[in-house]
Amino acid sequence: MVKTLRPLCRAVDEAPDTEAAERLLAARQYDVMVLDNLMPGRKGLDWLQTQRDRGGFTDTIMITAYADLQTAIEALRAGVSDFLLKPFRSNQILNAVGRCLELARLRRENFLLRRELENGASGTRRRELIGQSPAIAEVRQILERVAPLSTPVLILGASGSGKEVAARHIHCHSGRSSAPFVAIQCGAIPADMIEYELFGHAAGAFPGARSGREGLLASASGGTVFLDDVSELGANAQTALLRVLEDGVIRPIGTERDIQLQLRFVIASTRPLQKAVQEGRFREDLLFRINVIEVRMPALKERSSDILELAELFQTELSAALNLPRLDMTSSVRSAMLRHDWPGNIRELQNFIERALIFGRFPVETLGPPQTGTEIAPLEDIERREILRALEALDGNRSEAARRLGVSRKTIDRKCAAWGL
Repeated sequence: MVKTLRPLCRAVDEAPDTEAAERLLAARQYDVMVLDNLMPGRKGLDWLQTQRDRGGFTDTIMITAYADLQTAIEALRAGVSDFLLKPFRSNQILNAVGRCLELARLRRENFLLRRELENGASGTRRRELIGQSPAIAEVRQILERVAPLSTPVLILGASGSGKEVAARHIHCHSGRSSAPFVAIQCGAIPADMIEYELFGHAAGAFPGARSGREGLLASASGGTVFLDDVSELGANAQTALLRVLEDGVIRPIGTERDIQLQLRFVIASTRPLQKAVQEGRFREDLLFRINVIEVRMPALKERSSDILELAELFQTELSAALNLPRLDMTSSVRSAMLRHDWPGNIRELQNFIERALIFGRFPVETLGPPQTGTEIAPLEDIERREILRALEALDGNRSEAARRLGVSRKTIDRKCAAWGL
């Protein structure tokens, strides 16, 4: 059997008895275990049930020469994935291993899809950063440079600035694109449950846990994990995360066995982590470990040339999803959108487009006047704001706007063309 499997598998180990098998399982994580029922010292099914009680999640193929209904029932109760009668041919064991791997893949995929649906996700998350502005082009260049690596990436930025899209961009441009991408909102999981969700647990690990469950990190094995709002993690979870980053090892809660993972971590925060360290809410050594590559997502007001492109994209997607007709984006609407500072960033823009489609018009009155502050704005931004404000006040009369601003009509036309008006 070893000779048959070894050329087709990354690694194949063998054990003559349960004691040797336990030592191997303690040293590494296996995708599939082929288990004989009658072995020296202890029956395979009894030993497997003990392993399950201790938190073992390895898919198991049971082989036996003595098949009866009671053995089959006990095998199902012990969590056996497949059952083979001896003697069997090489193609039978190969097919059984293939079925086990495919079943495990489908089980994880189903779990992750159900989780996305429960979290209100559409299942068609954006996988590429959109926009041609210099700010987003620079971010895209950095992400694609680090995508092939396994180094952790820390993404900082305001809420709604596209941190998860940036993480998916990294995943899709890496060699892990066919493996799972698991987004975890640390602030949305209760503090007393975060470790159970991340690392998994055995049956009875907490009240109501009738069965063991594989954690989110194990479900993403081979792929990418996106931890959003990492500053919300508690002290225990931070300690465990540091161990995962350093050793790639997790231990499900209530179990006695470590699981070796192979993951890429992309971590995001809206709050300054250095300040959280100074306040004693975040481990300094964890910050040093995750802050190898730091990427700052620009606010939408810093990439104003992308606003209209994003608005058109959202209108196309949302009109199809809501089965509502598209709206004509007039020059005055475009001016109002370019003038607005978008404090809610891309999420605010998307909500604005959705409201417009629902009510059949663009509610430009909700955008309000441009925000003012003490910061010195670039001259180009001031010029754009004043030209757009003049055009809006004069109902788009470019000649009169040019006269009042003291510039030529050609200047106004050239600027508006550059802004897509």
